[in-house]
Amino acid sequence: MVDKPCRGLRKDAERNRQRVLKAARELFAAKGMEGSLNDVAHHAGVGVGTVYRRFATKDELVEAVFEDGIDEVVCLAETALQQENSWDGFVWFIERQCELTATDRGLREMVYSKAYGGNRVERMRERLAPLVTQLVERARRDGYLREDIQHTDTPIIFLLAGTVSEWAGHVEPQLWRRYVALLLEGMRRRPDQQPLGVDALDPDGMQTAMHGWDPAG
Repeated sequence: MVDKPCRGLRKDAERNRQRVLKAARELFAAKGMEGSLNDVAHHAGVGVGTVYRRFATKDELVEAVFEDGIDEVVCLAETALQQENSWDGFVWFIERQCELTATDRGLREMVYSKAYGGNRVERMRERLAPLVTQLVERARRDGYLREDIQHTDTPIIFLLAGTVSEWAGHVEPQLWRRYVALLLEGMRRRPDQQPLGVDALDPDGMQTAMHGWDPAG
């Protein structure tokens, strides 16, 4: 009898935490990472004290949102690897990840920005790079993908989708899909294909680049 209210409080606390996390993800996706805990509380429809009880600082909330986003990306890559046809799996992953990058400004800023990335980017790379490498190597081995495509090309493709969305999304929200389709077409292996004029960034170069961007605002 005594412990039933405690269990109820724990369930209620977890519901509130998930409500705040969902609101933060939506707010950051739409407006970027500049939103405050007060903004998150307003978007969640809860008192600001509820937010502060779950997340004492904005950084704690950002950490939780980031982990939620990375779990989603890793799930996409794992799902793509389960597809029997390696090209279909590669294309599916690129399109889904580009959609996520194009529609989630907050995740874009966290992944590519020195302001919000830091060690978080390292954790993402540790979890995601082996999976994306498998997707790329499998499609290359099966003769679908250009020989000079590397796994480090993919974050730049995602960023291009995000940039198109940020620049022209108010005119045509789906425009990024056109350019992703063009990029994928250019990544197919074809006979007598000329090598690309510039090599892909190596992992260290990619790390340096992803730590160098400051988002506007």
